[in-house]
Amino acid sequence: GWPFVGVAAVAILAAVLAAIAITPDPGEAAARAVRLTARTSVALFLAAFTAAALWRFWPNAWTRWQRQNRRYLGVSFAFSHAVHLAAIFWLQHVQPVQFAQSVNAITWVGGGLAYVFIAAMTATSFDRTTQMIGPRAWKILHTVGSYYIWVIFANSYVGRALAMPEYIPAAALVVIALGLRIAARVARPRVSQPVIAN
Repeated sequence: GWPFVGVAAVAILAAVLAAIAITPDPGEAAARAVRLTARTSVALFLAAFTAAALWRFWPNAWTRWQRQNRRYLGVSFAFSHAVHLAAIFWLQHVQPVQFAQSVNAITWVGGGLAYVFIAAMTATSFDRTTQMIGPRAWKILHTVGSYYIWVIFANSYVGRALAMPEYIPAAALVVIALGLRIAARVARPRVSQPVIAN
């Protein structure tokens, strides 16, 4: 439930502050914060993104918890990515020249749209706002938004994996996550699978 979001937020902030504390150079500290929050964000996103699919294929205590808490995993992802954005702006401030050389307008536009989806999906993760927009609009927003965010992560990790082998495990997880979603969508429904409210 919501306490998980609080625990995740505290853990993310503690990890970021610890990384900053042990890194005296401001530029490297900002870069570490960016990398760290990128990892927590992709982990939380994939946990929410694959929750229904994993429960569909491997129903057990963990996937049941994951399925029941995917809303809170998603909100925790949104918090992590908000910290990630703050770290990006910090990096831009302390290393403006290097930042300008490595980030182009396409990245700003593509990433900015992802944040628009994240904000909208987070705002509609509460019962009242969900009721306000209705189930059809909610489903469209969260489906389109989640796949768009997946595209952003895929572009980031798969692109890096082609040049840096250390990114291959993360890229593989991102690709496998989409495969699970597609497989769960086309698979025949499990007759005995209970319906769990999100």
